[in-house]
Amino acid sequence: MIKKIESLRDKQELIFDIFTGLLTALIFSAFIYFEHWGITLKLVNTIFGVIALALLLYIPKRAVLVAGFTIGLLWFYWIGYSFKYNGVGYLTPVITFSFAIIYMLFFGVLALTNKVYIRALLLFGLSFFEPFDWNWLQIELLFVDSYIGVLKYQLFIVLLALSLPNYLKGSYKKASIFILILAINFNPTVTKLAPLKIKLITTEITQDKKWTRDAFKPTILMIFKEIRKAIDEEYEIIVFPESVFPLFMNENLKIINRLEEYSNDISIIAGSLYRDEGNNYNVTYMFEDGKYEMAKKLVLVPFGEYIPLPKFAQKIINDMFFAGQADFVTAEKPTDFIIKGVKFRNAICYEATCAEIYEGDVSFVIATSNNAWFAPSIEPTIQKLLMRYYARKNATTIYHSTNYKGTGIIK
Repeated sequence: MIKKIESLRDKQELIFDIFTGLLTALIFSAFIYFEHWGITLKLVNTIFGVIALALLLYIPKRAVLVAGFTIGLLWFYWIGYSFKYNGVGYLTPVITFSFAIIYMLFFGVLALTNKVYIRALLLFGLSFFEPFDWNWLQIELLFVDSYIGVLKYQLFIVLLALSLPNYLKGSYKKASIFILILAINFNPTVTKLAPLKIKLITTEITQDKKWTRDAFKPTILMIFKEIRKAIDEEYEIIVFPESVFPLFMNENLKIINRLEEYSNDISIIAGSLYRDEGNNYNVTYMFEDGKYEMAKKLVLVPFGEYIPLPKFAQKIINDMFFAGQADFVTAEKPTDFIIKGVKFRNAICYEATCAEIYEGDVSFVIATSNNAWFAPSIEPTIQKLLMRYYARKNATTIYHSTNYKGTGIIK
């Protein structure tokens, strides 16, 4: 009888832990899906963000593991979508499951202890950690559209306020919550628009067609049509998405000459590829006044444009899953374009969500992306939230042009 009671109690605890872990993950991830569905509720995001962190500090150890696994799924279920374009689509569920495991282990360090203050310190420490150079899970991102700020000290204050009730007695327990007031963003970042008329182009070219021979001519004609239209509308700059020209631009002088001609009437920003001495580069071209400049990508996508593993492992994975293609080569430092006297920092897709791009004096960023790799999914939504996070941290305005979704001015 006692064993049956203990067995029933164990089942009830297991069910409770699974339910609590799932609930924690849903509350932790809700702001992404609200944004994806076009809902911005600052008060709800504030409450959900605080509750999510509180749950991670107090829930049972087993529930922490369930929460971490589920967060990995809810945030990054789409990661493996791009693999089908390399002929290894069967790996998609494997990649999805792998990210769930990675974030189960990521948050799993909290399950090493039941002490709330230690969990708070560990959670704060995790905000500095990027597994495999993948930085898209920023804990402060929970508050990007809330009344709480996104700076590190504000995250620390939130964790402190949530931890203290466990160690204070009487009325002091409730009083500690007032510490949260210190984390409120009383001085929202003020950004400004560039003093130029900028047209951001959205394209809708599916990834399976983007690099085909049949799509090449229509794509080029579409680009030239948009340029002529922008000139007629008296725009000063036109921005096209990442790799909008599906070719190695430096090997097609005819297109370069045509763009140089147009650039006497409008400045043109467009993504393409560049090949030099056997090295491949993901680049942005800037055409102005009959000349052009080029910016190479600085930060590559882990497991997309490079393998963040030792050299021998890089070769094995490239040979097995990417047809032996070599990793892209990067620039040594960020590139700035001076367009009609205004400085713009260049950012290509993933790097627009990386701190390196915002180092120094950066008031304006021109970002280009190709989100069709992950269509349909929430990937453009997370990307937009991360750009908003960096824009507000750095008082920067981002002009973002994409293939698929996400085009717009972010500040």
